[in-house]
Amino acid sequence: MVLQAQEGRLTTSRARVLVATAVPAERDAVARALPDPSADIRLPGVTLYRTAGIYDLLAAGVGPALAAASVSAALTAAALNGAPYGLVVSTGIAGGFAPAAPVGSLVVADEITAADLGAETADGFLPVTELGFGTVTHRPPESLVRETSAAAGALTGVVLTVSTVTGTAARAAALRERHPRALAEAMEGFGVAEAAAAHGAPVLEIRAVSNPVGPRDRAAWRIGDALAALTTAFGKLTPVLESWNPHDHQ
Repeated sequence: MVLQAQEGRLTTSRARVLVATAVPAERDAVARALPDPSADIRLPGVTLYRTAGIYDLLAAGVGPALAAASVSAALTAAALNGAPYGLVVSTGIAGGFAPAAPVGSLVVADEITAADLGAETADGFLPVTELGFGTVTHRPPESLVRETSAAAGALTGVVLTVSTVTGTAARAAALRERHPRALAEAMEGFGVAEAAAAHGAPVLEIRAVSNPVGPRDRAAWRIGDALAALTTAFGKLTPVLESWNPHDHQ
């Protein structure tokens, strides 16, 4: 429940949820499931779409770097305003690894992994962690993954973050070999998770599958159906997201 503004600050009875998508079409698909009215909140570098409920929506941009920068800007502004976010959700459409995650399915990540952050060697790919620094995986809270996947009827598994979308069967096979639990690939989740981790906020990633991972066949993409699935999913997820409290699951 939103309370009145005090000394220029918006106070709430519970922490807000920041929902980050790559592009406005994905943001708008989520917004269709959330309560109106809404307002644009302009911050340095980003513009939030604020609902009458607890959600702030952000079209953060394409790719892990821009997503991390945009989400970090929103998180910093909230912290400086004395009202940090209680949860960050990365969402949108994605490619699904067939046959495990067919077109039209929903995926909730139990691991958010940077698939191409590392080095190519004569012996194959080495993730940055094997080079002795950094991280390549963030794990959302188990209870939240369990509750959201049950509410939305979603698959649960690894969602890969890539800087270059897979366009060949050979690369799809290589990714599955390195990440046998991978269900989907997208371009922003790891960047969003890095920003959330820097601010001490829990993160969740939810994806609607619009196309198979592999050779690019635009005629087979079902972007409209995936966006509709995203709207339906958030209609089911709002009770879970609004009742979930990280302090109850420490």
